[in-house]
Amino acid sequence: MNPDWLIFLTNHNAHIEQNRVLHFGQPAAELAQAESGLLLIDLSHLGLIRFSGEDAQDFLQGQLSCDIRAITPERAGYGGYCTPKGRLLCSFLIWQDASDHSYLMQLPAELVESIAKRLRMFVLRSKVLIQDDSGHFIRIGIAGQNAQAWLQETLPDAPITAAPMTVTSIPDGQIICHSANRFEILTIPAQAPSLWEQLSKQVRCAGAPIWDWLEIGEGIPVIFKATQEQFIPQMINLDSIDGVNFRKGCYPGQEIVARTQYLGKVKRRMYRAHLDTDSHMEVSAGDSLFSADTGDQACGMIVNAAPSPAGGVDVLAVIQTSSAETGPVHWKTPDGLQLAIQPLPYLAACRTLQIKG
Repeated sequence: MNPDWLIFLTNHNAHIEQNRVLHFGQPAAELAQAESGLLLIDLSHLGLIRFSGEDAQDFLQGQLSCDIRAITPERAGYGGYCTPKGRLLCSFLIWQDASDHSYLMQLPAELVESIAKRLRMFVLRSKVLIQDDSGHFIRIGIAGQNAQAWLQETLPDAPITAAPMTVTSIPDGQIICHSANRFEILTIPAQAPSLWEQLSKQVRCAGAPIWDWLEIGEGIPVIFKATQEQFIPQMINLDSIDGVNFRKGCYPGQEIVARTQYLGKVKRRMYRAHLDTDSHMEVSAGDSLFSADTGDQACGMIVNAAPSPAGGVDVLAVIQTSSAETGPVHWKTPDGLQLAIQPLPYLAACRTLQIKG
């Protein structure tokens, strides 16, 4: 986290651990407002890798699962970076910096160093510079039913649209529309404090767990260290959010990813679910899931988890489809808490996600 920004947030009552804002002094009130109110969220827990140079597009096209040619200064997209066996090392959001057309990849800060180091190994003679650019921009999330209107009022000269994955240029930064009610602002450190002050006049400040919960609600998976190399892209539904292009050329793991798709052998998929946990129970990425049809063998794994405004925890979980269809599915042990499966916004129309029993 930018040192000056850390001081600024601390002075505004932010409770911070390991560069992640947990809350602003009222975690329960922040969570209660997540469903209906406007929220302002620091996103310093997410890192940025910048790819610059004349060969950057070709290099990334040969490394990532998404179609980099579709990424522009006006259009962001999701994607994954796989091992040669098709297993995901990270998932990410990627877009172009309007100032120089370099590419910015956003992913958990804990993965920035290792992913950048691995990608540098394959640059060879390509004219590509890969660098940790996490401190170059301050990133601020704003979410809620009137997020677009409030942003437009705050930044009247920027034509902000609510079309998902649209990127709007603003002075010294950009605005990314994640969904109709969720936006991300990138701005330089010198401008961030005044922008935060302006936005926070009528908006409640909230911690990073709220952003996590919003991503879970939209079915956007995030790979962490605990889940690296556990899933192929289709298992976490990257193909459902345009994070995989099956018509592009080769990239690490492409043969396995494509074969799985065309042979129809995706036996595990990502579901959204709720757990009625007690406050002392910690649900974490990487936790195992169990079902009667698999006995003592795990039938799935938690991908992401966050406290729910309704109480308990909401999760994204990769589950064997046969187990999800026959259910119930249990957390951590064969007789643990039962998952209540909920619809995903992009799959509700084409698949019923219902656990019986």
